[in-house]
Amino acid sequence: MSYDGPISDHFDGKQFFDPDGVPPKSLREVLRWQFGRDRQRRAWPEWVPSPHADTPPPRVDGGKVRLSFVGHVSWLIQTSGLNILVDPVWSERASPVRFAGPKRRNDPGIAFDALPEIDVALVSHGHYDHLDLATLSKLADKHAPRVITPLGNDVAMRRAHAAIKAEAFDWHDRVELGGGIAVTLVPTRHWTARGLFDRNRALWASFVVETPAGKIYIVCDSGYGEGKHFRRVAEAHGPLRLAILPIGAYEPRWFMKDQHMNPSDAVKALADCGAEEALAHHHGTFQLTDEPIDAPVAELHAALDEASIPRERFVALKPGQVFEV
Repeated sequence: MSYDGPISDHFDGKQFFDPDGVPPKSLREVLRWQFGRDRQRRAWPEWVPSPHADTPPPRVDGGKVRLSFVGHVSWLIQTSGLNILVDPVWSERASPVRFAGPKRRNDPGIAFDALPEIDVALVSHGHYDHLDLATLSKLADKHAPRVITPLGNDVAMRRAHAAIKAEAFDWHDRVELGGGIAVTLVPTRHWTARGLFDRNRALWASFVVETPAGKIYIVCDSGYGEGKHFRRVAEAHGPLRLAILPIGAYEPRWFMKDQHMNPSDAVKALADCGAEEALAHHHGTFQLTDEPIDAPVAELHAALDEASIPRERFVALKPGQVFEV
């Protein structure tokens, strides 16, 4: 089963595509990266615990926005009495199987049982470090949230667990979430798959969330390219109060540059989108690529210094830390 819908400027009837992007790497290129003689994979420590753990309040009312970093790309956003999870992943591995694949190197910054009542989950695309069916199933059973996701990802969700309340939308669709909060799905430079034979059979997206404290631009996965996607978001949705940008999973560059930003790219993306402040994610929890575990944050600081941007404008939290707007 896969998405079945009308042809558009980014769907050819079978697969989605980014008119301003590039196709994902071929299987031959994947094998070259994984088994090539020039590979320099830096091993991560087996366990790197965060010194922080958050117990969120039941609700956050008024104009404040409370963001709690769960880890990797998972966040809890609380504002206007609404509790929103972004790409919720509480599983031990980001993998289709429980016995292999990228394994957590630290606990989630919020224990699952410490979560407040969840109203909405935003799921950006189908890769296993973003769309975690086990976590979505647990959320459905305990909280029954709405799950907002790009076209086609709802198929995998419903097939896994009929109770998942998945709602699928296209790029540029705006969805009212309640409490005066809305989210718009916007194009991002990436791709998706759940297996070997379903590449780009579902859509991928970033999110612009409208809150009382301003708009939050959440980029869960993206290459930089020429920066068009970020400038277009600034033009269509600016001004932005906050951007959440990925800084990890970027080596080797010949393989990763079209799908994942490095810290230098992320700093350019911040300048392009024009957000007042930024938070970093997509690092330090699952080893997906070859760079050392501490490289993304160190290189982010170096890139900010080189661009003469204060480090406090683009902050990398650890799981369990909280940021308030």
